[in-house]
Amino acid sequence: MQPVFLHIDLDAFFASVEQLDHPAWKGKPVIVGGTPGDRRAVVSTASYEAREYGVHSAMPLFQAVRLCPDGIFVRGNMARYHEKSQEVMAIFSRYSPDVQQMSVDEAFIDLTGTERLFGNPADTARRIKQAVREETGLTVSVGMATTKYLAKIASGLQKPDGFCQIPAGDEESFMLALPLEKVWGIGKKSLAVLHDAGLRTTKAVHDHSLPFLQGLLGQAGGTFLYNTVRGRENDTFTPAKNHSVSAENTFRYDLTDRDAIDTALLELCYTVMFRLLREKRRSSSLGIKIRYDDFTTVSVQETGDRDFSSTDDMFERAKKLFYKKYESGRGIRLLGIAAQNIADRSAPRQADLFDFGEANRRKVEEAILRHQEKDPAAKITKARMMGESRRPAHKNRPDIL
Repeated sequence: MQPVFLHIDLDAFFASVEQLDHPAWKGKPVIVGGTPGDRRAVVSTASYEAREYGVHSAMPLFQAVRLCPDGIFVRGNMARYHEKSQEVMAIFSRYSPDVQQMSVDEAFIDLTGTERLFGNPADTARRIKQAVREETGLTVSVGMATTKYLAKIASGLQKPDGFCQIPAGDEESFMLALPLEKVWGIGKKSLAVLHDAGLRTTKAVHDHSLPFLQGLLGQAGGTFLYNTVRGRENDTFTPAKNHSVSAENTFRYDLTDRDAIDTALLELCYTVMFRLLREKRRSSSLGIKIRYDDFTTVSVQETGDRDFSSTDDMFERAKKLFYKKYESGRGIRLLGIAAQNIADRSAPRQADLFDFGEANRRKVEEAILRHQEKDPAAKITKARMMGESRRPAHKNRPDIL
């Protein structure tokens, strides 16, 4: 049976939710991550209108203000974004029992063997797109292929609101026709190395041996690229281990700035913590995965003496663990977080001797989740993005409260 995978991206997700909640902002440049004057803030998401000014995720906010001074700047609301994310993921689950959520705005769907239920997979993909648009007001871009890696590339080729299919048997020819700059996973540093070696097309890379490529990019990078240009699956999107809840994100731009890294960690912690709450699970073990710009991947795990009590608690532990392992200054292509050795919330556990306000934080997040489950249209959220209140700003007018 031929495997069929969809990779689905929510288009400019955070900014799209803001435009959905504020109809007057549709068609205008919306930048999520902070407001002008916020020191150390970074862009989390920029709407497509803002991207036309050169604004992109992980950019320091002051640069975004300089590029797009008339933009609408908001600090964002992760709880609201997770509410909309779960609406979308619920739609995905209607079409397959195998939905692998990678982050708050990205998932793989395995449609292998679903033809008898839903018909042609390409038609199923279009029905999923339509359902998301009609039921949530958001748009998604979909890639379809026989491997997750190729589906990931395809989903980014016709954004926003796109659909791109790579037919079975065309995997290698598709890669050989792809510009080298579009090969997902190659960062600027690796691209510069290839260019210096005279390799400027995927065909030129394809013509060289595995040892040659490993000599240029190291064993991990060379092996990755050798398989990639041949349309072969790479061990890139491995499912989370059993008894864990995880999320990961791959970045279009290498992360080196500490504030950008912390923002990425916080967003992943939100995803993992809200899934734990929703699934009524608990954990005291944390795992972090780091993939550098040369494809080297490292991981680190740690078990605490108490369960994660809130997103804030997980985030603080994640930062401490991350900076124990991170090699400062190296570009990061991917970050992943996993709550490991999870257990049912009702299982016996040792009570915390000290609270320090964590019980209240946990109750707030649980209340948000309960309210969302009872009334999906509700917009009561925990206003927090990088520890600051949620206040949008626009040049030449007061902050909108």
